[in-house]
Amino acid sequence: MNETLNEEIPRIIGKYTSGKKGPLLFVTSGIHGNEPSGIQAMEAVFKELEKTQPEIQGTIVGVSGNKMALNENKRYIDEDLNRTWTKENIKNGSKDTHEKKEMFEIINILEEFPEEDYTKRYFLDCHTTSSPSLPYVSVQEVNDNDEWAHNFPTYIIRGFSDIITGDIDHYLSRIGMTGFVFEAGQHTDDTSVENHEGVIWLALKEACKLELSEISTYPECVDRFSKKNAPDQKTFEIVYRHGLENSDIFEMQPGYENFQKIKKGELLAKQNGNEVRSNWDAHIFMPLYQAQGNDGFFIVKAV
Repeated sequence: MNETLNEEIPRIIGKYTSGKKGPLLFVTSGIHGNEPSGIQAMEAVFKELEKTQPEIQGTIVGVSGNKMALNENKRYIDEDLNRTWTKENIKNGSKDTHEKKEMFEIINILEEFPEEDYTKRYFLDCHTTSSPSLPYVSVQEVNDNDEWAHNFPTYIIRGFSDIITGDIDHYLSRIGMTGFVFEAGQHTDDTSVENHEGVIWLALKEACKLELSEISTYPECVDRFSKKNAPDQKTFEIVYRHGLENSDIFEMQPGYENFQKIKKGELLAKQNGNEVRSNWDAHIFMPLYQAQGNDGFFIVKAV
């Protein structure tokens, strides 16, 4: 998979409608600039929609996240764009960092698709992980998000947005939209593009009543995700976050993958020269294997 994208990435990757009244499906990707696979998946989806012109109810819009960071293949420029969506930042309107400027550009795009024009507004935020991972949904338990998430055939994580309140899905849920974050796999894994494309097609089916058989690449465009790559649906909850300060020297022990089982007392990482061991018999989640980031790892348990 190409790790970089074209020099100029448009803010709106694509928009498609049949002109029928219905929901809005607002898809974002590249909120972290080192996670381009969702952009590539959106490009494939909109190319196919324009080719086959299937009927849908409502509208799908695909939006790029941190455009400058995407061009430079960096997680962010000044600060993590997925930590800027706080009530305080939205209220004061400050654009003192690159990421806040991009945040308000995305908000301005969303305001072009107001709630009153649609029967419902859904969101799907596409991400990847620094460690190898099965695809999974991360959902905040507000509105009807959790019920919506269980329409999709993969692991489901509850609670991430209750811990990290500045992420985009926290903001979108706060303004009354229904949706979740979809983590497709490792940043550079080819299957991440497959999984992102598959989940977008399924979201179009569930939200906008797309008849998938009208798509010329069906069933492969969905089956690569739902049958080949995705695990059987299981729900997990976060029980611990190992947060980091910018000054910390943190080194995860090698070889951990998302959802890998761990034992109490197991050595997980070293931080500022000290050992970090597990206090749980559980599963490790989002172990940090990249230079930028303030989340060392999470601990999750199956519900």
